[in-house]
Amino acid sequence: MLSLQAVSKSFAAPRPRTVLRDVSLQVESGEYVAIMGESGSGKSTLLNVIAGLERPDAGSIRISGVDLSTLDDDAAAKLRRTRIGFVFQAFHLLPYLSVQANVALPLVLNRVPDREIEPRVAELLAAVGLRDLSSSFPRQLSGGEMQRVAIARALVHRPALVLADEPTGNLDAGTAAQVLTLLREQVKGAGAAGILVTHSLTAARSADRIELLTESGLAPMRNP
Repeated sequence: MLSLQAVSKSFAAPRPRTVLRDVSLQVESGEYVAIMGESGSGKSTLLNVIAGLERPDAGSIRISGVDLSTLDDDAAAKLRRTRIGFVFQAFHLLPYLSVQANVALPLVLNRVPDREIEPRVAELLAAVGLRDLSSSFPRQLSGGEMQRVAIARALVHRPALVLADEPTGNLDAGTAAQVLTLLREQVKGAGAAGILVTHSLTAARSADRIELLTESGLAPMRNP
């Protein structure tokens, strides 16, 4: 479903540096992969490159057979909107929208018919245990509840690829464990390909396999 071949990315400012060097990765539908690395190793940059938010300097990226290098900005944005779901450390919920409206947003942006939106949102909120909080606003929720809303929002449009960037970084250990279990169950249940970026070995162990990002690229972590 996702194929990276020899992807490299450098930045010129504030100082010249190569962030990604010859990164290759294959992720199949239904597979959930964790990527670990030290702070500054390029984990978030890798997600941005996969999502088409950053253009690689070299290498190829294919999502569902589509080569991102062939897409202009509008086509890349459409692919992100329709084929990719994001879960962020900082939740990124819109504070003036209810839980239901936050989850519905990807469907609205994708112009899904109104008659289909409400049942799909209700299904996802039930799956993450938040059906009774659908009319609440983010300021009324705990951190764990906000992250569950973010997971529902990332999956409601049935993406082929789910990208999670340190999704438990702002949560206590108990809540983090619950969120990781939920994220894995939802990604696997939807048959999506999932990538979890984390610095936590505990979090990474929730995945099917762990890849370690270093200056020389990605390599499987042995006996994690």
